[in-house]
Amino acid sequence: MSGDGNSAYGHRTFTRSRSHFDDRITADGRDGWPVRAGRYRLVVSRACPWASRAVISRRLLGLEDALSLAVADPVQDDRSWRFTLDPDGRDPVLGIRFLSEAYDRRETGYPGGVSVPAIVDVPSGRLVTNDYQRITLDLATEWTALHRPGAPDLYPAARRAEIDEVMAEVYEDVNNGVYRAGFATRQREYEEACAAVFRRLEALGERLSGQRYLVGDTLTEADIRLFTTLVRFDAVYHGHFKCNRWKLAEHPVLWAYARDLFQTPGFGDTVDFDHIKRHYYQVHTGINPTGIVPLGPDLGGWLTEHHREELGGRPFGDGTPPGPVPPGERVAPRGRPA
Repeated sequence: MSGDGNSAYGHRTFTRSRSHFDDRITADGRDGWPVRAGRYRLVVSRACPWASRAVISRRLLGLEDALSLAVADPVQDDRSWRFTLDPDGRDPVLGIRFLSEAYDRRETGYPGGVSVPAIVDVPSGRLVTNDYQRITLDLATEWTALHRPGAPDLYPAARRAEIDEVMAEVYEDVNNGVYRAGFATRQREYEEACAAVFRRLEALGERLSGQRYLVGDTLTEADIRLFTTLVRFDAVYHGHFKCNRWKLAEHPVLWAYARDLFQTPGFGDTVDFDHIKRHYYQVHTGINPTGIVPLGPDLGGWLTEHHREELGGRPFGDGTPPGPVPPGERVAPRGRPA
């Protein structure tokens, strides 16, 4: 999610920028960035769905000790994502006030905004990658030597073609579709995007009516990518982005599916509704010029019974759930449902 031009949203046609820095961190280091425990720092915002994918994957795979985490303030200013949640307003590992500093050390005057997730090389302070589509796939496949014992296979080789197909549909109509609806500048543009969101959600609901997870009987990358949009749906996309044909809580299958994931270790314990709501409503001044953050919706239903286990499935396959959230990474109580 970009740190630049937020006031322009709602005044110009929305286009998702491609990741400018697409180097990969791999087991063999073929791009010059070998997988090494402690060498890299993952910079995220808990408000951003694209960054939240990486937070969930990192936790499910048990990479907390190998890949440190920096959490930016959900409210940006014109200098990009900032580390005002940390003492003295500096990231304690990178020593910088703004993520843009790591971008500038990589390339001064690069085209495009400052986005998260981003992985920074700690020794040099340089950005390595902001390729939000690739980062989580590489965490699942290239970082295997550093995975925890019992880590799930989030991108199993035998299922990749189906996972890729599902993820492409989810990305086009749901992950990115809510943004195309929310930042539309013309009525027809909005209506087409909004209609596509709900057509795809209905199709996903049908798919999930008879199976617990999107692909196979275990959690995969596809579930992570759908979850990060669903968990924000009623809180921000329904109202702020005008995706309001119905609420997630009004769709029995998708609501139960989302609650099932939320209550699975590694998903809900990474979600901060306070960060989510403040970012969308306070930063996107082009479509919410007052910056007022709504009190609702009531988020308490996330912890109610879902009964999805009746469909079978093994969340972690032959593996195990992740352990407790590290103390320094726990979400503040006001970020969780009552």
